[in-house]
Amino acid sequence: MKAHGTVFKYGDNVDTDVIIPARYLNSSEPAELASHCMEDLDAEFIKKVKKGDIIVADKNFGCGSSREHAPIAIKAAGVGCVIAETFARIFYRNSINIGLPIVECAEAAKGIEAGDEVEVDFDSGLITNVTKGITYQGQAFPEFMQRIIRAEGLVNYINNK
Repeated sequence: MKAHGTVFKYGDNVDTDVIIPARYLNSSEPAELASHCMEDLDAEFIKKVKKGDIIVADKNFGCGSSREHAPIAIKAAGVGCVIAETFARIFYRNSINIGLPIVECAEAAKGIEAGDEVEVDFDSGLITNVTKGITYQGQAFPEFMQRIIRAEGLVNYINNK
């Protein structure tokens, strides 16, 4: 399984309130959430993001409240993967539960810049910055997590068993 796309780059402590502002939490529809994804941090994000694009951030991505709306908004916006130095633990688990691939890799988070073209191989954890010709070794997903992501989330995975 792989992701390939253009990078949107953010810093430390990107919290769930800027990923999907609380004023939009009256909906749980993925398309509605996606239409407001990142708007308080990056008003141009939803206008520019394309299916498969990649978010790269520094430390503590997804901190704040435990709402599943944040990874749902990112996934529904078409993002193929989020790479960060570290993730808030509840965001990490919520992402896997809804089938959003995320990879921790401090070196990639530091070395990849906005606009770079990046490919991520989830089987090996290998992150390739195609623009710069540099590779990084991120955390590979264990097989059971890959099955959950391939099924588009934990509920689908369980229902398919």
